[in-house]
Amino acid sequence: MWKTNENGEKEFSGGKKDWNGAASAADRCLAFHSDVEEETVADEAISCYNCRFRRWTKSSFICCNSATDNPTSKT
Repeated sequence: MWKTNENGEKEFSGGKKDWNGAASAADRCLAFHSDVEEETVADEAISCYNCRFRRWTKSSFICCNSATDNPTSKT
């Protein structure tokens, strides 16, 4: 679900339209934190697309949470 991009950052491999994948990743993530309402884009409350630590890239987003190297560390 994650890949290392050209800048060495962990980027979501599902792109900007993998609604189920982003929700699933956020559900397993120990670091998920809802963003402000104005930044909410997904219908699911818990989704990487709605996370405060998400930063959009040209094709997807990166996880900027510094608490973990693996954004999906909850199992």
